[in-house]
Amino acid sequence: MEKEIISTRQFTIITILYSIGTAILIIPGSIANAAKQDAWIAAIIGVIISLLNVKLFMTLAKQTPTLTFVEANKKILGRFFGTMTALCFVIVTILSAGELLYFIGIFMQTEIMPETPMMAFALLFSIIIMYAAYLGIETFVRSAEILFPLFLFIFIFFVICITPQITLDNIQPVLEASKTSMLYSIMRFLSIFSFPSVLLLMLYPLTVNVQHSVQKGFYIGTIIGGIVLTTMVTLSILVLGPDSTTARTFPSYALAQRISIGYFLERIEVLMAVMWIISLYIRSFMYFYTSVVGLAQVLNIKDHRPLILPMGLIVIGLSQILHPSIVHSNNYNNEIWPILSFIVMILLPIVMLIVAVIRKSKLQKKEEV
Repeated sequence: MEKEIISTRQFTIITILYSIGTAILIIPGSIANAAKQDAWIAAIIGVIISLLNVKLFMTLAKQTPTLTFVEANKKILGRFFGTMTALCFVIVTILSAGELLYFIGIFMQTEIMPETPMMAFALLFSIIIMYAAYLGIETFVRSAEILFPLFLFIFIFFVICITPQITLDNIQPVLEASKTSMLYSIMRFLSIFSFPSVLLLMLYPLTVNVQHSVQKGFYIGTIIGGIVLTTMVTLSILVLGPDSTTARTFPSYALAQRISIGYFLERIEVLMAVMWIISLYIRSFMYFYTSVVGLAQVLNIKDHRPLILPMGLIVIGLSQILHPSIVHSNNYNNEIWPILSFIVMILLPIVMLIVAVIRKSKLQKKEEV
């Protein structure tokens, strides 16, 4: 296939929307469950640590600048172990793609269209994702460019409208959470916001046209995405309170339901749903695209497009069987996903970087001799 190229600005936009993803709806309740009113502090610390993760990913990418993350596994770890780790990575991404379709289904059914079956939402959303994967990365990033200003406008409008309902007492007392609770909250934040950013190595640096500025774009995208999520967490605590934030499945959507200006501007929470669907589209596409392209690279298939339809059907099926209930989904995201994502998306890149540096140093010594 012909090599696809995107600009630094497009990569930055993808980084922003991808890092936000599903987190904009579920992170406030997830981290407030442990840190309570100090959840905003956990979010800030999580964003700072995320910059270290970005540094790790960029350093790893420099070792194999002409390869994707899946191809780098095979190159650095060898044909057997590299194929095994790459396959595990692909399995995690396809499971995550199925879970994101579950999220869109359960959210739409619970909050907007309760009489419509979840399968209908999963099917319609998967068609969009599969079509985007068929058209390719360049078309996908152009759609992200169009959607980003809309996302930004809705977010700013939302913050302005909800600010009058802030109650500072909800955030007090400060620094009340224990170290263990804070650690759990930070880990949950990182597992949803930062760890999955390793999927961007399927695009960086191979498909970006300006290498010297894309690193800055990676940092800027992560910081802006972190600011958006930290703002949502802080507003959820300040307006709803820590207990109400923890009790709700989608605290940010409940926050939008509180907006009321002059008794005429009400019931605009659907705008919050639009903002979430935009960021969810970006993340779900990246998971699906990574699973399809990654599997093609593991199997040494040059064109990944024949795999789109069968993989899409698998993802639709997974969305219906992964979680029997929202309680199971919450337990998975709070207890299992942080550990799984750390192993596959942080520990694996660290091991790859160490092996790459050792092999490079040995090669240099042989050349000197």
